[in-house]
Amino acid sequence: MSDARPPFPPFDLDSALTKVQAAEDAWNTRDPHKVALAYTEDSVWRNRDTFVTGRAEIVEFLTGKWERELDYVLRKSLWGFRENRIAVRFQYEWHDAGGNWFRSYGNELWEFAENGLMRRREASINDVAITEADRRYFGPRPEDERGPGHDIPLA
Repeated sequence: MSDARPPFPPFDLDSALTKVQAAEDAWNTRDPHKVALAYTEDSVWRNRDTFVTGRAEIVEFLTGKWERELDYVLRKSLWGFRENRIAVRFQYEWHDAGGNWFRSYGNELWEFAENGLMRRREASINDVAITEADRRYFGPRPEDERGPGHDIPLA
């Protein structure tokens, strides 16, 4: 696979929206190896209280995440962009091995290398217990819910 991942910075509105949707789509595969290819070899992350460096650690982190966060499904929304940086809000739903459901709310700050790979990711995330009946996401975003005008709700 190429070490280039369009669209490339500097971002405009269309390219930033494309980058956000591509990230949502990749994470919804729950395939750690596929997801890791969107990051530079030396990418650095802060995810909650965990610090990760490099693709191998990204794969290890995501493997553990999706072993704990079952039936994970994600929605991302562009918050802002400038040059090689994008800010997003997101929500994802999942359940633990005991069948307890959660919606996780968060914000991410992304920084990209010239080749379109993400070299820095900082994520702040809070989990809220929900009932299964409160779920709003049941799989990857359908085509008719993509693009501007299909934002995620605040609460």
